[in-house]
Amino acid sequence: MIIFHDARCLEYLSPGHPERPERITRTVLPLKDRHRKWEWREPRAATKEELLRAHSAEHIDRVARAAQDFDLDTPAHPNIDKYAKKSAGAAIETARAALHGESAFSLMRPPGHHATRDRAMGFCYFNNVAIAALDALANRAERVAIWDFDAHHGNGTEAIVAHNSQIAFASIHQFPAYPGTGAQSFGNVENYPVAPYTPRAQHVDVAERALQKLLKFKPDLVLVSAGFDAYSGDPLIQMTLEQEDFAKFGEWLREIDIPAAAILEGGYSYELPELIDAFLTGWTSK
Repeated sequence: MIIFHDARCLEYLSPGHPERPERITRTVLPLKDRHRKWEWREPRAATKEELLRAHSAEHIDRVARAAQDFDLDTPAHPNIDKYAKKSAGAAIETARAALHGESAFSLMRPPGHHATRDRAMGFCYFNNVAIAALDALANRAERVAIWDFDAHHGNGTEAIVAHNSQIAFASIHQFPAYPGTGAQSFGNVENYPVAPYTPRAQHVDVAERALQKLLKFKPDLVLVSAGFDAYSGDPLIQMTLEQEDFAKFGEWLREIDIPAAAILEGGYSYELPELIDAFLTGWTSK
């Protein structure tokens, strides 16, 4: 397992904001302590050319010049474009590592799956997973599948990849919930809305069906928007998954025999480090 991480992603914060540096700091040490053989790499920043595959030039410039918050959830931190470019670069590197036969995970912030082509929103500035998918298609891949099990709909990813015949996208998310989208499927987009407090077994079954349908697309690469906010103890959502369910998600990736890479999205509970560890351990254990 390769972990892409840069400690500089911890340098920005808004007091009281759920997308806080502690999500990462509390995860790094246990992973390094428990998995001594895993390789840690510092990612590079995504280039403007790479960002332009998913975003407009106006949006990229807007993030760079941000003088006021994009919305109540998405602050205009100083130098946020530099942090967001590093997070996008890490996503690209995870995908490239996977295509070279390595399992890889991006342990970075900010997350990305709510960012649309022209809008930063929902804690997200650039859409990391979409950028990584489009980079993979520009290089070695012919088809890419995106499996998004974050508790919130990946509306930005959907908007960017919709109608791209080389990408299949599936989002399993609570509905109704922020951002209020994801009730319908169409074309290359499969949405799996899950009602609040849906029983665990039913939720896990939906996630498995979503992944299995993506595999019928015969992708060269599976990218995962790995959000851990569907956990029963998450403060922002009303879902019921437990640690062993995320371990099972990892086991499925181990079993599919297709290059796969995962990118951290949400997850705001105190138990986030254990949830990430369970997922990655399930993925890598034999």
